[in-house]
Amino acid sequence: MFDVRSLRGLVVSCQAPADSPLHDPVIIAALAATACQNGAVGVRIDSPEHIRAVRARLDSPIIGLWKQSHPQSEVYITPTFADARAVAESGADLIAVDATGRPRPGREHLATLIERIHNELGKPVLADVATLEEAQAAARCGADCVATTLCGYTDRTAGEPLPAIELVAALSANLDVPVWCEGGVSEPEQLALAMVRGARVVVVGTALTGIDHRVRMFVRAQTESGQ
Repeated sequence: MFDVRSLRGLVVSCQAPADSPLHDPVIIAALAATACQNGAVGVRIDSPEHIRAVRARLDSPIIGLWKQSHPQSEVYITPTFADARAVAESGADLIAVDATGRPRPGREHLATLIERIHNELGKPVLADVATLEEAQAAARCGADCVATTLCGYTDRTAGEPLPAIELVAALSANLDVPVWCEGGVSEPEQLALAMVRGARVVVVGTALTGIDHRVRMFVRAQTESGQ
């Protein structure tokens, strides 16, 4: 099983909206290769198709997930074991799952999901959480590391300032598993601060690979300036 404690540094999330020209597996793989060529210690990739493309090009660690919508549940990051199996079989080294306290599709339980990923797929689990309590519960369920990915994106944490540096500090003080900071990191100084406060890994996405979002920001600024 991949040693999650061996990872320390920057992980780049290489993802794109489904309607973006960047949502091509070849382009995602090129973004991932560029990130690792320039010092990233790994990449976070969504969907088996994209993971396979990145794996064919890179030996670097891949944090894999599969965003899937279910009408009966708000959980969408690798919500089921079937999704986790597809992620594992596509070449991911580490599987990210939603580990919030929200009900999962098909009434699956987090502890069972993590146990099956370990035993049947031989992969470690990154628990994406929104609160300290969720992180503690995920660790008790066997998660190998935890990330602040969903802070600000659940009803309970809506409006929380990002990046969630204080949550990083709380997780680091209360958990034995590695803590990752993800969500809202837009400046190198924020990465450095997160690591000072206890993060072993900092995941950066939109600020580096979110071209669609970044261009819209600049266009909106132009429009608002009246030019």
